[in-house]
Amino acid sequence: MINSIILSLNTLAEAAVDPPVADTLSASHLILLLTVFALAVFVGVEIITKIPPTLHTPLMSGSNAISGITLVGAILAAGSDSGMWASVLGFLAVVLATMNVVGGFMVTNRMLAMFKSRK
Repeated sequence: MINSIILSLNTLAEAAVDPPVADTLSASHLILLLTVFALAVFVGVEIITKIPPTLHTPLMSGSNAISGITLVGAILAAGSDSGMWASVLGFLAVVLATMNVVGGFMVTNRMLAMFKSRK
């Protein structure tokens, strides 16, 4: 779910970097972005709730790799010289993507520790 939110924030940051007409988003473009955001949240929640616990650790590793790519895109968006909104949304995306990557590694490490043999 956080990946979906970050992806949508990156999409909004890209829209802020390259506005369709002037310095503001057109209403139809904003509605399109909000629709994509809502669908991403819905699909993310549906997928996460359907995953059995035995597949959680391998999927978390893949999710961390995708979050790392998202983090790179967020850093690029935050560092772009395309206006204040692009920098603000990029910074927010960097913070959320970093939290997602760190949290993912913590959960993966904890789950792998459950399978280690006790001495």
